[in-house]
Amino acid sequence: MNHVNLSTLISEAQIQKRVQELGEQIKERFSGKEDIVAVGVLKGSIMFYADLLRAIDMDIQCEFYGCSSYGNSTKSSGEVKLTLDLANSVKDKHVLLIEDIVDSGLTMNYLKTVIGARNPATITTASLLLKPDSLKEECEVDFVGFEIGDDFVVGYGLDFQGYYRNLPYVATVNMN
Repeated sequence: MNHVNLSTLISEAQIQKRVQELGEQIKERFSGKEDIVAVGVLKGSIMFYADLLRAIDMDIQCEFYGCSSYGNSTKSSGEVKLTLDLANSVKDKHVLLIEDIVDSGLTMNYLKTVIGARNPATITTASLLLKPDSLKEECEVDFVGFEIGDDFVVGYGLDFQGYYRNLPYVATVNMN
């Protein structure tokens, strides 16, 4: 593994506060609805997904997609690879698609198209992080934790070559 220096960008306390706020907002959005399915995008969303679902505090089914557009790089390849599909149908259900980061917008848009083809009642999106200056195509995200710059970040589910996902905060990576 390459040696890297990390600089905290978003603290654990900031993340937890924002996740609670998002949970309340999402709970309000889904108020009165049944058949809600939260779809996490593996592996990066796992920390945000778990904390967010606890903050929403509603009956929600859990599903996952496996996707990659990074490989071992710090930039999106531009090609989305589906590595794991949903185990159950989302037809006529209210889908909450949860991402760790929307960088190019390609993965989120790809998954919205894939899910849309399966005829859900609604698709709502949430991402911990959004890099508006990095978007390669227009991508609307309903619930965003934090907007950040173009720096490569790790922690709270985000990795570099498989490492740093377990950090409780988000940090920028400075390569040496």
